[in-house]
Amino acid sequence: MTEPTSHQRPDLADELLRRVAADQHARGVRENGPDAECDHDLMRTVDADNVAALQRIIDEHGWPGHSLVGEQAANAAWLIAQHAELAFQLRALDLLDEAVAQGEATPVQRAYLLDRCLMRQGKPQLYGTQYHDPGGGMRLWEVADPENLDRRRGEVDLGPHAEYDAAIRSRQ
Repeated sequence: MTEPTSHQRPDLADELLRRVAADQHARGVRENGPDAECDHDLMRTVDADNVAALQRIIDEHGWPGHSLVGEQAANAAWLIAQHAELAFQLRALDLLDEAVAQGEATPVQRAYLLDRCLMRQGKPQLYGTQYHDPGGGMRLWEVADPENLDRRRGEVDLGPHAEYDAAIRSRQ
């Protein structure tokens, strides 16, 4: 399904979509065929280039939200931020907070980026979106107040954690 091109900056949308395609390719994700091994050197190069471009876009336009670039490209910007250094992620999180409040980004995007930032700071996450591999398989990063995890997930339109956990583990 293609989305309408009623956003203000289709040029930025095209750039973000091209960049996220390079991001995913470096990570071994293939649309037409089986996934490949990650190319870690290429990932570092692509991530640095993508973050510099997203920084430029943010400096000129603020967070590239739905009305500026459309939903798919706004999602691409969020994914690029997910793969940035922590300092950039924290800045992006502040901008994403504003964008969510204005309907320009989704609460799901905010939840994932918040959890990623918390994990990278060595703190417990809130929504249970982040896993790590300390050796021996994927493990859920520590969750704050695990008894209320599914309630918090429901508040941002994430499904039950047990379903998410099963999906993550099925990819191992």
